[in-house]
Amino acid sequence: MNREMKRMMQRQGQLAEDGAVAQRRPTPPRPKPAEQRTTPGSFLRETRAEMRQVAWPNKTEVINYSTVVLVTLVLLIGLIFALNYGAAKGVFYLFRS
Repeated sequence: MNREMKRMMQRQGQLAEDGAVAQRRPTPPRPKPAEQRTTPGSFLRETRAEMRQVAWPNKTEVINYSTVVLVTLVLLIGLIFALNYGAAKGVFYLFRS
């Protein structure tokens, strides 16, 4: 260990003034945080308060969203069916003797 290393270790507190390795002080263990459990009544009150903050859709929005989902679903099913049918016909055409 050279002189620069010893000086750096002394600045960091790893060496004592006489050059001996300094003993590290053990850090005291941290106290565990107390677990805070809520009561069922408190849980229900908080849940109800949160549900009041939700932006619920009205009837027309639900119908519009449902229609969009169903139309998209039908289109994707049709696309997957067409691709699957075309791939099957292509494979049968390639392996026909």
